Amino acid sequence: MKQRLLWKLLLLNIVPVIAVIILVVWLSIDQLAAGYFMALMDKYEVSPNEIHQMFLTAVHRYLLWATITALGLAFVISYFLMRRILQPLSQMSVITGEVAQGNYSARVKVRSNDEVGQLGTAFNRMADSLAKVEQLRKNMVADVAHELRTPLTNLRGYLEALNDKVLPPSPETFEILQQELMRLVSLVESLQQLAKADAAWGFLKREKLSLTEVVEQILTLYETLFQEKEITVVKHISPDAESVMADRDKLLQAIRNLIENACKYTPHNGRVAISSQTSKDTVKVVISNTGPTIPANDLPFIFERFFRADRSRSRDAGGAGIGLAIVKELIEAHGGHVGAESQDGETRIWFSLPA
Repeated sequence: MKQRLLWKLLLLNIVPVIAVIILVVWLSIDQLAAGYFMALMDKYEVSPNEIHQMFLTAVHRYLLWATITALGLAFVISYFLMRRILQPLSQMSVITGEVAQGNYSARVKVRSNDEVGQLGTAFNRMADSLAKVEQLRKNMVADVAHELRTPLTNLRGYLEALNDKVLPPSPETFEILQQELMRLVSLVESLQQLAKADAAWGFLKREKLSLTEVVEQILTLYETLFQEKEITVVKHISPDAESVMADRDKLLQAIRNLIENACKYTPHNGRVAISSQTSKDTVKVVISNTGPTIPANDLPFIFERFFRADRSRSRDAGGAGIGLAIVKELIEAHGGHVGAESQDGETRIWFSLPA
């Protein structure tokens, strides 16, 4: 591909340009020489015919040699210059085949900032994105398998024990089996919610919503849990950040996940605060809670799927690590952003939506 394109560019750019230049010079000499020799004939009364023809013959001969030399030099210089310029295109052609076979490690060597160099840079960014997506896919498959393994192993063990009559079929045993089944159901429902969040981009029914109404609706659902842990809930919705244009169900899901997360990690007699404010044509909602500080190294990854800051926690204590990933997908589907801060025993999770 590169060689064909290289020769096309050489022929299209060099041959016509040099041919036009030589033609113009050729015709100019023929026309100007005749005029000069007519002036000599008038001044010196000498017949210019023989001298005129000798002059034109010599000039044409040297012009032909100059043309051949110019074409040769132009071809050699342009060949190496265009070959260097087109090298990223050749690399992209090869790397595209490697990417198609599942190798995402190859990158284009960019040596310029022109259009071809910018194309190479964009190609590398695309390859980086594909590599990241592939790694996330592998991690997700591994994480799902890990999350399913524990309850399935427990179920298998109890069922084999019941079948071999090693364990008596008591109500306590069936309660344990039911708990393991509910863990599986909860994980499947979380995965289903995540799949719906991924598809939220094309299925938004935006309407004007009251943040106060939405937050109150979610707080009512978790009122009992807050009372059991004696958690103080503080709510401050700014009047100028009271309403947003969003999909009701998806916004409810996002805020519900955040409040559930805050309730889960807030210790007894802790505090949860919900507030909103406007900033640069956006409405920002912040949900903060007291409790263990998230390490700074883990903070950028808390919105990743199946990520848990404390790897030693079980799903019973820390969940599957999907809730915040769902929040991110839902908010970004609205054109918003998410973020988190954690220091001095307080964690702040926030999201912003276009006003």
